[in-house]
Formats: sequence, C-alpha cells, structure tokens
Amino acid sequence: MNAIANVIGFDDGPFQGVRVPLLGAVYARERLDGVVTGEITRDGDEATQAIADLVLKSRFAEHIRCVMLQGLTFAGFDVVDLDALHRAVARPVLVVARKAPNLERMNAALEKIEGANERRRRLESAGLMRPLAGVWIQSAGLSEAAAKATLELHTRYGAFPEPLRVAHLLGAAFATGHSHGSA
Repeated sequence: MNAIANVIGFDDGPFQGVRVPLLGAVYARERLDGVVTGEITRDGDEATQAIADLVLKSRFAEHIRCVMLQGLTFAGFDVVDLDALHRAVARPVLVVARKAPNLERMNAALEKIEGANERRRRLESAGLMRPLAGVWIQSAGLSEAAAKATLELHTRYGAFPEPLRVAHLLGAAFATGHSHGSA
C-alpha cells in the first residue's frame, strides 16, 4: 500500500484561558506547505467541526489527502468524533499518540465535564488505540498498511510524524510566543 504524501497534522496549543489555539501543519512529503489556525473552547464540543472547517475551507483543501490528529482530545476534553470527522472531510483520518491513553484516568476526569456520556461514547466508538510503527494509532478510512506507510514517510526525527511535531511546536509558539518542549 502506498503512503499518503499530502497530509495535514493538527494539535492544540497550551491552555492559557478559555480559548485554545488549534493549529494544522500541511505537508507534501517532507516539505511544509502551509499552516492553518483556529481556536476552540477549553473542554468544549467543537473540535470535530473546527478541524473539518480548517481542512475544507483552507486554500489547501484540494491538496490534503489525509488528516492526522495528535490524539482524540483537544483543549482538555473536547473529544473528536473520529467517524464524523472522516465523513465530514471525506478523507482518511489517522490519530497518533506516543503511548496508549490511560482510559481509567480519562473516564475519571470525564466525570467532571459536562456531556461526559457523549464524550465517552466518542472515545469508545473510535476503538482502542493499537501500536504501529513506534506510536499508538486509531484510524478511519485507512488500512493498517497505508497507515504504517504514511507514518514511515512522515517520520524523520524520533517516532513522531513531522506534521504533528510541527503542529505541536506551532501551537506552543502561537499561545506563548515561543515553542517549547519536545513534540
């Protein structure tokens, strides 16, 4: 299976208030082609639509062939509906994390958030994360072979794909004025 070369990777910025930056790094193979930015509400319920809008309304819409997410939760516990995002953008979606989430801790934290049952449903409907190519993934519209090839194409420094690494760095810089930490 061929790797998907034209992707966008999304991450959020550090929380410094109610509004949280949402950044997307657009890549064609190893080249950063562009950046999209938006905002979502901390612990809100808008990440799925915000990501879809940033993909579909951007000048890169025709270029993007796959959407990568750094985890399923953004801005605290704004849980992306993986299947709804896949349908909305009509492209494969690949969720990537460094390690498997601690579902027990997540469920305990969710109890403090309004709409916990719907958020839990979204987490469960995405399925369990599975190890692949040195990271943990979930996906919609993408075979295991295509996911692996896509990760390998976009991973150069460490185990994390460049579109997500760069989106993470941009998110930090956007929120605080400089990037920090590792992605």
